[in-house]
This record gives sequence, C-alpha cells and structure tokens, in this order.
Amino acid sequence: MARITLLTDFGTVDGYVASMKGVIAARAPGIVIDDASHDIPPGDVAAAAWTLSRYWRLYPEGTVHVVVVDPGVGSERRALAAEADGRLFVAPDNGVLTRVLAEAGGAAVVSVESADLFRTPVSATFHGRDVFAPVAAELARRAVAGPASYREALAGLGPAVADPVRLPLPQPHRAGDHLAGEVVHVDRFGNLITNVPGEWLAPGARVQVDGGPAAPLVRTYADVAPGALAALVGSAGMLEISVRDGSAAERLGVGRGASVRVEQGG
Repeated sequence: MARITLLTDFGTVDGYVASMKGVIAARAPGIVIDDASHDIPPGDVAAAAWTLSRYWRLYPEGTVHVVVVDPGVGSERRALAAEADGRLFVAPDNGVLTRVLAEAGGAAVVSVESADLFRTPVSATFHGRDVFAPVAAELARRAVAGPASYREALAGLGPAVADPVRLPLPQPHRAGDHLAGEVVHVDRFGNLITNVPGEWLAPGARVQVDGGPAAPLVRTYADVAPGALAALVGSAGMLEISVRDGSAAERLGVGRGASVRVEQGG
C-alpha cells in the first residue's frame, strides 16, 4: 500500500495540516498519511532539507514524501514532483530536496504544470492545500496502481527540470593536523550536528565549536557527567557536540554555520 508523509512548518493549531489531509483523503481514499513533522521553524528550508534526509530512505518504495516549507508561496518559484530511488516527492523548488538529490543514486524532477489536478481556486497563500496535496494524492494513486517503475508516475505532470534549486552543502576537510567542518543542523535537544563524518574521527579526539571549550570524543551521552560537554557520533553517523542533560547550542551560544575544529588524539 502506498503512503504519504507530510513535512511542514505549519504547526498543528490552525487547521492547515488537516486541510491538506482532507484534500488527500477525498482524492485518494484509504491512503495512509504519516506526519513526519510540522515543527520545522517557519520558512527554514535548510532545516526541512536536513529533516527530510533523516527519514526518506526508511520508507518503502512508492512512498510519496510531501514537503511544504515554502516562504516563496505565490511567487514564480516552481512546484516540483520528483522520483529518487523509488520514492516520490512533492515540494516547492526552493532547495528542500537538496539532500535527497545529493544522496540518491538517481533522480528525475519535473515542474508540476498539470493544473487540472489542482484544487480550485488555487489560493496564492496556501499551495500546500491546493497544489501539493492534490498532486501527492494523484501520485499515491498511481503508485498503488503499480507502475513498471515509479518514475513513470511523473508522466504528464509537466516538463523535466534539469536545474532544481540546490542549497549549498558545506564540506568538511582535513587541514594539516586537524579536521575542519561546521554545524549544519541544531536539533530540538540543542545538539550541534556537524558535517564531519564519524569515520573520520580518531580515538581521543577533542572538538571545539567557534573556538569554545574542547569537548572529548565519547561513545554516548552517559560517558560524561551531567551538564558536561561531549562530542560523539550521532544516529546520522556524523559528529555531534552535546551537553548531557542540557543544550549545547545554548551553552556555547552558537547555531548552524558555526565552525568546528577537531584535534585528533594521539
């Protein structure tokens, strides 16, 4: 059975998410709808791109992932539908698919221009309900029908897109006797997630963020005392800086983009 996931910055108090679910349920009865998150900071496209990267591959092929973090709603930005490694996506063309496109073995992207699928009239301020939800429902219906390949589900939606908007993805590097990277995401616990791969780290490494105090590399949070700084490899396989029972972001006063320096042990 196909299913749809929803990732938005709508929150849950104003009925926006329910409006999208209502449109989907009316057009694709019986399709399972999963709430990935509706707590993305308003308009934070980079946070949405990171969050999507955490789960899109975990769902089975044929899943339709919908992302509506769309500060450019009503502008000339394109509405996209995409297929990547057997999963389908519906999102604004603002960079929210950046990490998916970077991680996928192959992808196809189209600009959705088949207005006959849209809910009418289309609100200039709520494309989540009037554009993305009905297109997602249609893709889910096509996925249930079992196309020869899920890429075929994009047929007729609009022209191919060779230049979807991509956010810059900063890369870590080795610089002499240390590693250099940066914070790419701050989670709700205040953990500073970096772009330094865990496999780059040597036992005994120590980590500084923006020249602050050094954190020792440990296996898990419980390896340091309550309130202490720690560096560890998180569930994404990347170096993280944390405070046990606290927030590293608050303790260090930093956020996304902060520099990271790793002194290797030895």
